[in-house]
Amino acid sequence: MKMELEADTVPVIVTEGKFAQQYRKYLEKKGHLDKNYRLHRLPDGCIAVPVFGDGLYPSLLQELTDNLSSGHPCYVTHIKNLMPSKKSCVQSLRQKLEEELKCLVQENGGSWNSSLGEDLNLKWKRHGDLIILSEKAFQADTWKNLGPEVWEKVAQLFGAKRIAIMGRVSGDGFRTPFATLLLGKDGWVHHTDNGIRYTFDVTKCMFSFGNITEKLRVSSLNCSGEVVVDLYAGIGYFTLPYLLHARASFVHACEWNPHAVEALKRNLELNGVSDHCWIHEGDNRKVLLCDVADRVNLGLIPSSEEGWPIACQVLRRDCGGILHIHQNVTSEFSKDFTLPSSDLGQQENKDSSFTPHQEAVTAGVTMDTNLTCTVNLDKLHCSRKSNKILPAWQQWAESTKSRISRLLFELHGIQWRTNILHIEHVKSYAPHIDHIVLDLECRPAEVE
Repeated sequence: MKMELEADTVPVIVTEGKFAQQYRKYLEKKGHLDKNYRLHRLPDGCIAVPVFGDGLYPSLLQELTDNLSSGHPCYVTHIKNLMPSKKSCVQSLRQKLEEELKCLVQENGGSWNSSLGEDLNLKWKRHGDLIILSEKAFQADTWKNLGPEVWEKVAQLFGAKRIAIMGRVSGDGFRTPFATLLLGKDGWVHHTDNGIRYTFDVTKCMFSFGNITEKLRVSSLNCSGEVVVDLYAGIGYFTLPYLLHARASFVHACEWNPHAVEALKRNLELNGVSDHCWIHEGDNRKVLLCDVADRVNLGLIPSSEEGWPIACQVLRRDCGGILHIHQNVTSEFSKDFTLPSSDLGQQENKDSSFTPHQEAVTAGVTMDTNLTCTVNLDKLHCSRKSNKILPAWQQWAESTKSRISRLLFELHGIQWRTNILHIEHVKSYAPHIDHIVLDLECRPAEVE
């Protein structure tokens, strides 16, 4: 007698963990993989791959055993309450949202049409109990006419209490996001990144998720005993990694956006490092600092060039220091420049065996290590897996090195040595435009 299965059970093929991905790809290709559910790890370490029940013919199991698992058997069972896939969750949420909003529109005397369904554009970011919707969502006048009831319904379906909708970043010099709060009293949210706690108002400040590789790299530097000047501090993207992970003794944080300054103050308190940072509010070109910095961070794109003179001014006169200069560099089609493998060197890390990739894994972040490129243009030093850099990066770095050297000479009246330690590729900003960071060592010529 055939056992009657419960309605919420899902058929799965169980195999050893080392064969799971091969099974998944094979079953997907053959049309048997049920993408509505995630792969499930069993207590014995085996993996259950969800499949459609009507495709479970005996010869399929034999195919899998013979072709993919080298004779190791697999078997079929059914699992209750299997976890849905992310894609199916999104689809399910969209369906529920469309059904609920359709009823709401009709209850208020309106008519539903396909354009309203398309207007939902279900892309979002979650910050705790706050959901930020895509700038392309909910643009129809229908939603505005219905008022708060729409956002209460959306919040309920997302399991949230506050709703905001994102717009484009303004060109006001503060990079203020055009995020509008639709439901809730304020836009303050909390976020933890690489063990550092941040809080900020999403309607007033940005959080740059794309710079995680550079924040991890900064965290891996050894700044013990150093004074750092962060010329574009924002809410503390780099100020906090310098203090908490790189162990800088003190940071002078310059920021002219009053909303970012408020968030920075809160973040310093939140992480217990307020006593190790002085915030200089206003235009950093007018800051009354000089001869203090072992290291200067110039984390502004597309260019931090306007901050170069003040960066030179704040460097220590007796022994100089290191500038970390951010820039968006435009490249044409660019033939890659291949570097000899014998010239590979090491980055300036606390532990040369501890790479940014390892730190990313420790922090729970998946990184593509091909994105990290280290170049010492004097010694042709590159840590990118392909040993290739773009000529435009090299040209910009050499030009910047010369210009900083001239600025230092004009400022102090003596020659300074500038040495390119490292070039970091942070991310591709746009087609043929790369966000890179130049680590430039600057020392008075008389200092050995």
